Amino acid sequence: MIKDIITANESAHAGQREMEALHEFFPQCFTADGKFDIERFKASLPGDTEVTDETSGFTFLGKNYARMLTNMDTTTIIRPDNEHNALPENHDSKNVYISGDNLDALQHLVKSYYGKVKVIYIDPPYNTGSDGFVYNDKFNFTPQALAERLDIDEERAGRILSMTKRGSASHAAWLTFMLPRLTFARDLLTKNGVIFISIDDNEQANLKELCDEIFGEDCFVATFLWKKRQQVDSRTTNGASSDQDYLLCYGREETARIRGKFSDKSKYSNPDNDPRGDWMSDNMVGLATESQRPNLHYDLTNPQTGITYKCPPTGWRYERSRMAELIANNEVLFPSSETGRPRRKKFLKDVQSEFTGFSTFFDTVYSSQGTRELIELFDGNDYFDFPKPVDYIRQIIEQGIAPSNEDDIICLDFFSGSATTAQAVMELEATHQNLHYILVQIQEKYSENSDAYKAGYRTIDQIGMERIRRAAKKIKADNPLFAGDLGFKHYTLEEPKEDALMLMEKFDPKTDIMPSITVDDFGEDTILRTWLERDGYGLTDNAETLMLGNYKAYWMRNHLYLIGSDSTFDANSIVALMDKYNGEEFSPMNIVIFGYSFGFKTREELQKNLRTLKDGNKSLSVNIDVRY
Repeated sequence: MIKDIITANESAHAGQREMEALHEFFPQCFTADGKFDIERFKASLPGDTEVTDETSGFTFLGKNYARMLTNMDTTTIIRPDNEHNALPENHDSKNVYISGDNLDALQHLVKSYYGKVKVIYIDPPYNTGSDGFVYNDKFNFTPQALAERLDIDEERAGRILSMTKRGSASHAAWLTFMLPRLTFARDLLTKNGVIFISIDDNEQANLKELCDEIFGEDCFVATFLWKKRQQVDSRTTNGASSDQDYLLCYGREETARIRGKFSDKSKYSNPDNDPRGDWMSDNMVGLATESQRPNLHYDLTNPQTGITYKCPPTGWRYERSRMAELIANNEVLFPSSETGRPRRKKFLKDVQSEFTGFSTFFDTVYSSQGTRELIELFDGNDYFDFPKPVDYIRQIIEQGIAPSNEDDIICLDFFSGSATTAQAVMELEATHQNLHYILVQIQEKYSENSDAYKAGYRTIDQIGMERIRRAAKKIKADNPLFAGDLGFKHYTLEEPKEDALMLMEKFDPKTDIMPSITVDDFGEDTILRTWLERDGYGLTDNAETLMLGNYKAYWMRNHLYLIGSDSTFDANSIVALMDKYNGEEFSPMNIVIFGYSFGFKTREELQKNLRTLKDGNKSLSVNIDVRY
């Protein structure tokens, strides 16, 4: 388990995943000694492929360090909150709340949710100097070891370690922090999935370049502007009131798109029984001055009444020939007075989609609303600074979740803060009953003199979970017939204890000497949940308990988990297991063993019986996976 990960992490390096992808899809481009041949790669591409030497030159201190982190796995374990998860509203919930570092969480999630998340919204630290962002990580490299891993000199390695260990709020530190997180985010998106990222002027330009590199420039959807401030800020030192935030949107693939604005069909009717069907009156005034588009500037005459209508200052939308066609087709509505303005009949049958373009400018909801909403939920108390408004997040999610054919749509927010995203998803459940969320929030501590601490909240994730409970209660009270998912499963990410790590380091699995490590050092439920996530079963489905004689095992589709001590795994257990395999509807191809619970002799006996079983059923192939 953890020992295996630590061993694998020791060889992780920048560019590893890229080389593995090349090796998988372009094996012919590698020489016998494993070196990549760029000329062979060029020759394997279609003849009309343009190969350019142009690069953006986007680089920063720590970039390759951050790329290396994308090839490392987390050593944390996933501890379920059993008391919370067993509550009736949470037991069958498909929503998930994770307390822990989001890099660890993403490294777990990518094992089960790769390509399954439809929309991601994140509100990362803006690195303004006043938002508290300082980059520190938990990795303990020496300058010599890091220099060797990244193929750089020790002086540069020392600068990187200084940035990541002593804490930095530089642009480079922020980009080093964001790169692996956005890389895993991309892996989690569905093929038509999109990510929305809130940011301000301080890092907007850097974030755009970083996203162009991670997602690809052709996967850029739009940069939205949110007018977050209703009144100008007169406290500014330079005279400019910064009233907007940016919202960058990228897709997993270049074909990704947002939904667009819903076209209101209620505006269409057919008062004159036009055989072409329902229509609405549409504006025909243009947007160009006469010097810009002289062909759109002319007076318009009704051929039946002879009334002439003066050209508007910005002209018409259509030039003379097109306007004549519209008039001949009886598609122009002429007012009775020459002071009126002719309009066009716009027919419903000509509307190509239920949706029109969605403006890149948000100006209907302000940040102060988010603060009011949270204060109201917490009975007049202000425990969190600058939460996003629910309606703002709801609009973003609506743009991201459609168009979609997924049976279950997952929304992810791994900087969840006060959990606005969870409330927005729950409120959308009325029209999207297959919508679920995964939220991640690090256990950032409140200071002892803060109002939140005095009210009993020690960390921000506690505020987030309480907000979900209170919002769910309000939604249910306002909508008594609401039958959506208002619960959530809760998990905490934890590093193994130091003494357990030391015992792992010393343990030699080739001997039959049982280690001092036991299941109790982690917890049986914790080991099982960590493995279920690792093996692709996610965080909401539970394994079935299976009794093999007196031994309790766990079965989930293609995996059988043996976690507890082998002291009760005897001959009767093996017979029961063989009977299971000889029966119906039981064919897990992997038996996963907690290596610290099973001695060498017990594993050998199990392996021998499985070989005998295979002799009688040549199509059966069972792999024994011992994890440490």
